[in-house]
Amino acid sequence: MDLSYLLIPFVTWLVTGVTKFAINSIKAKKMAFELIGYGGMPSNHSAIVSSVAALIALREGIDHPAFAVALGVAFVVMLDASSLRRQVGKQAEAINRLNRQGGADVVLLRERMGHSKPEILAGILVGCLCAVAVDSWPPVL
Repeated sequence: MDLSYLLIPFVTWLVTGVTKFAINSIKAKKMAFELIGYGGMPSNHSAIVSSVAALIALREGIDHPAFAVALGVAFVVMLDASSLRRQVGKQAEAINRLNRQGGADVVLLRERMGHSKPEILAGILVGCLCAVAVDSWPPVL
């Protein structure tokens, strides 16, 4: 049994998380632990779903039904990241602005939600590179 299909999401998550942490730390000029979470470059969600779709394409071919399913899931996840979650982040900014003006002592909402198109494209690139790397390894078990 080839466990690469189970391994690829975790490998991609780790690579993307380390990359995102490094980019955020360089931008902030300090260790950016507080920036861990949703949003940022590259998109972790896009990287994970892209890596699975790419590994299926590499191992099974683009005419395999599993590739069509993986591609469909990837599109849904990426559309959600670029539209719905992005809008949620904008709403959080507006709500936080109102809370600050009102002088209320409230917990502010997380504003970093969703991804820009470049962040999603970077996630796709990282995911595909991870799939190529895992595909080049000998099968696990």
